Amino acid sequence: MQKISLYDMDRTITVRGTYTPFLFHMVFARAPWRLVFLPILPFGFIAYGLKLISRGRLKTFNQQMLLGNGPELSLLQPHIERFVDKVLRSNHHKKAIEQVEADRADGRKLVLVTASYELYAEAIARRLGFDHLIGTQLMVDNEGRVLPQIIGENCYDDAKIGRIEALFASQGWQRSQSHVRAYSDHVSDQAMLEWADEAIATTPTPKLRHLAKQRGWKIVDWR
Repeated sequence: MQKISLYDMDRTITVRGTYTPFLFHMVFARAPWRLVFLPILPFGFIAYGLKLISRGRLKTFNQQMLLGNGPELSLLQPHIERFVDKVLRSNHHKKAIEQVEADRADGRKLVLVTASYELYAEAIARRLGFDHLIGTQLMVDNEGRVLPQIIGENCYDDAKIGRIEALFASQGWQRSQSHVRAYSDHVSDQAMLEWADEAIATTPTPKLRHLAKQRGWKIVDWR
């Protein structure tokens, strides 16, 4: 029986979200002049609220304003590593890290499943010793430039299931011969939690706490 643990990242392993802090870290580290675009950002949120653009398009709009149209990945990497230094120093649940280590010691395959960009989530997954990463993928052109364009879907909500199933297929894991445990703080991961054999609501939002009580899922507080 293959044992697999699926972990959401933002507010499950981390205390706070990482997407906006990442963009602002990059602005201050690389191009503070891009702060002139701050007054434009609310228009993206308004368009999203009016359902004129998708959640993924909102993310790439903000990225375009604060990160630029095509920065070179090689030049971003040192700044990404410094951002991850900050995340792992001051923005993580200690009990979450302990659970990751316990699952690894139990022989479980560790998979980080996040809506955050793989651009920086890769460094978090690598440092925490995850075996696999599933995240929102950005287009990188032939010259190594990171474009404000998502490959496929924003890895959020039900979109995570397709990516998880693709990982199972690529690894030759049989769902019927696997025990899957899933951890998340947010009700947007309902599909992933239901897909698992064992669902754990971690420091959950009120909506997820309510759902977890209805479904009989384990609830833990990692604060």
